[in-house]
Formats: sequence, structure tokens, C-alpha cells
Amino acid sequence: MIPPTIPALIEHAAVQPFLREHLALGAATRSDFAYAQVHEMRIESGYQPIFDVSMNGMQTLWSAPESADRFGDELGFQALTLGADGRPFEHISDDPEFVSLDRLVRTLHAINFFGSQQHGLLFLRVHERLLKSVKYDHGQHFSSVLISLGLNPSRVAIELPSVAVAHRTFLGYVTKSYQRYGFKVAGNLPNAGHIMSVSDMARLDFLKIDGAAVLRDAMVKPLLGYANRLHIPLIFDRVATEAQFDALQQFGARFVQGPLFEPHERIQ
Repeated sequence: MIPPTIPALIEHAAVQPFLREHLALGAATRSDFAYAQVHEMRIESGYQPIFDVSMNGMQTLWSAPESADRFGDELGFQALTLGADGRPFEHISDDPEFVSLDRLVRTLHAINFFGSQQHGLLFLRVHERLLKSVKYDHGQHFSSVLISLGLNPSRVAIELPSVAVAHRTFLGYVTKSYQRYGFKVAGNLPNAGHIMSVSDMARLDFLKIDGAAVLRDAMVKPLLGYANRLHIPLIFDRVATEAQFDALQQFGARFVQGPLFEPHERIQ
């Protein structure tokens, strides 16, 4: 099967009126990537790598060899929304419109990611307002959009906000729903203590937490121990310095992400 290109995916997306209205290919130097135009705002995609430190020394597919030797191989990439400080629709009070635009941005990131033949998993944040506004079958609509474009939901990890992780029953329901439609699910921990909210009720595929914060609170070792007992991989994000990376690696952290690991020219 021939991998899809970004222009081909945009063409396929055009059969859906809402996507046709808002998605387009860039011009000039950005002609190989799609963007979304909404309310006079231009929204683009960025991607931050998530490294598997246990693969240290393996050649990566995007970076210079010296970076591969330093950090390891990628588990995947987290999509970043470029434009309006990454939160372009916070001013929208209408929930149905907000839900549609939140889905639009995730579709944009998926088109740019899969259409540029990136490897690994694509981590996509879902806004808490969408989780509250959609009453049931979380993931059904987005899964159908991806499948209509010929894209595989199993390569997408839906990233739940910390407010969802803090409520055990709701977390279990939402996690199972997204997984039922083929997605992997990652949960953001607001702090180390909230890992206690995670149980067999919510078999998350990944957990994420602020690496700098858990280092400051001296919680890396117990957090890793509990995550290992749950058999859920733990990703330390927002890692910004070499010192933080070295400390996490010494404690046995496997997955890391943050500004430190971005290439000089961010994948866009």
C-alpha cells in the first residue's frame, strides 16, 4: 500500500464540508504541510519527540546521529498546536462549535503527521471541554474521520487532561471508550499522588507527568515503582535541561520528552 501524502489526505478530507472549509495546503515554503484557517487565525502543526532512553545509542529516523546516541530512539511524537499560543479556541463559548474545532485541530495534526510518513505513535491532546460535552462514545467520531482518510487509529494515543485523570470512575469510562474505537490512551497526572487514581478500572496505555516537578519533589523513584506495578509506561515530559535528563535517567526513567529533545528546527 502506498503511504498517503499530505495533498492526497487534504483531497480526501474535502469530501467533508467542515474539513473542506477550514483545511488547506500551505503556500511557498510551507507548501508541503496543511494548516487550518479559523476565525482569521492560522493554525499549524508542530511535533515534539518522545524518546525511549532504553534504546540509547540506536539511530533515529529524524535527528542527527549525535542526538540519537545521546537520547535513544523515539516512541513517537506529541502534536503541538502552533498559533494563538497553542490554545486558539479558548474564547469560544459555544460547546458544539468548540468540540468541532478541537476535532479539526487533531485531524490537521494527523494529516501532517501521517502524510509526511512519520514513524511511531502520534500523541494528540483532547480538551476537557470536549470530554464534558460529548456524553458517550468518546472517540467514535474521530476514529471514523481517520478511517475515512485511510489512517489507523491504533497509531494515535489520545492524551487525556489531568482533570480527567483525577476522577477514577470517569477516567475508566473515557479510557475504555477511546480504546474501543482503536486508540491508545495516555493520562496526564496533575501530581505524583494522583497515580493512586489509576487502577484496573482504567487500563491506560501511558501515563505522563511533569519531569521537573517530580524531580523537585523527590518523587521519581516511588512514582516509577508504582507505575511499574501497574504495568503502565510512564513518560516524563517538560524536560528542559541536561541536568534534569541525567537525573531522570539515573533513577531509571525510560520515556522522556520536552524542549531539550526538540531538533534545532522543529518538525512542522
